[in-house]
Amino acid sequence: MNPPELLAPAGTPDHLETAFAYGADAVYAGQPRYSLRVRNNSFKDVAALGAGIARAHELGKQFYLVSNIAPHNDKVRTYLRDLEPVLALKPDALIMSDPGLIMLVREKWPDQPIHLSVQANAVNWATVEFWRRQGISRVILSRELALDEIRDIRERVPEMELEVFVHGALCMAYSGRCLLSGYMNHRDANQGACTNACRWNYKEVRHHQDQNGDLIPTSADNTVEQVSPREILLEEPNRPGGFIPAYEDEHGTYIMNSKDLRAVQHVAELAAMGVHSLKIEGRTKSTYYVARTTQVYRRAIDEAAKGIPFDMGLMDELEAMSNRGYTEGFLRRHPPSEYQAYEHGSSTLGTQQVVGAIRDDDGQWLTIEVKNRFATGNPLELVTPAGNLRFAAETMETLKGNKVDCAPGSGHTVRIPRPDGLPANLDHSYLTRLLHTEA
Repeated sequence: MNPPELLAPAGTPDHLETAFAYGADAVYAGQPRYSLRVRNNSFKDVAALGAGIARAHELGKQFYLVSNIAPHNDKVRTYLRDLEPVLALKPDALIMSDPGLIMLVREKWPDQPIHLSVQANAVNWATVEFWRRQGISRVILSRELALDEIRDIRERVPEMELEVFVHGALCMAYSGRCLLSGYMNHRDANQGACTNACRWNYKEVRHHQDQNGDLIPTSADNTVEQVSPREILLEEPNRPGGFIPAYEDEHGTYIMNSKDLRAVQHVAELAAMGVHSLKIEGRTKSTYYVARTTQVYRRAIDEAAKGIPFDMGLMDELEAMSNRGYTEGFLRRHPPSEYQAYEHGSSTLGTQQVVGAIRDDDGQWLTIEVKNRFATGNPLELVTPAGNLRFAAETMETLKGNKVDCAPGSGHTVRIPRPDGLPANLDHSYLTRLLHTEA
């Protein structure tokens, strides 16, 4: 079995360095104008992309350029002009979804590798075969597929590389083709400007129905615990007075928050069926998120390649991060009983909280850039590219050498004694506080 590529998100150069430090084989990043992430994206010009591509190649890794918007005419007009200097930098592939843009790229740069984006919603073997005949080298399969469907596609189109999402946020629409943000906030998700309106915290508002059947708020401040099970008015805290009608049936309401995808338990099966690349979602998430997810999936891939049985402890490792609860998505209809504890009641904050980043190591003291409050005696874990270590700091001091009992929070810098057993290089390392410890 050839181990699959581990593909991690890179919204910034720091994310890129973190992903590679923790074992990613490749990263993906995009120009804001032509990819589906305009926020938290530092690759805003040709120079930044060039530096990222050069760094990946220096490390013997791959860099994929995301170019997967649903373009209107104005972006088609500028696309080839803006893409030309980027392609001169030799990204390893373009990730694209629009047939028109794919046609233009194939005509002008016939040798440029193209990966079909998940936005193109490839859900069957015939679609994959169609894109193979168009010269596409890899298809990123839609998230709505079951394991058996992926296997069938692999067997029917063996010449095509396949990529599968294994971790990250799930969209309430069909693999990202959502109109909710554009309708409510005039920021089109398909142009890279999604506000994640499906995940906002709404409250219910008393209302009545007018002669046209529209729901009218009775009082903006008069919220209720429960109204009609079929007609609800919602108000988002950051948009007072912006009322949204929602309609509910016996299955629930349809613009609510999806759980996060976690498929680490399926890495061995996906690898065995010949999936070429396993992808982590999250170009706008923190470097700590990139470090932790890449570390876990790297271990899962390596152990699967060696024939080592799956370690359920990897599930716990991913519980350490903040999450909206985890799901296998569409990969299996009925998870077995041993996974049930992970399907219900997950902590929103996770079992660990990142409290700092290592900024200096003089051999005796670790200098911590504080992210969240922690105190002496707290159970801690140091997450490093070479492995993790749990300990408790019995003493702490400021940079001036004054003893303190706690690091108050973001904006502070403290030092703690260097625990035994750490690797020499602590670049891209993070300090976490354990929120729930085993009895």
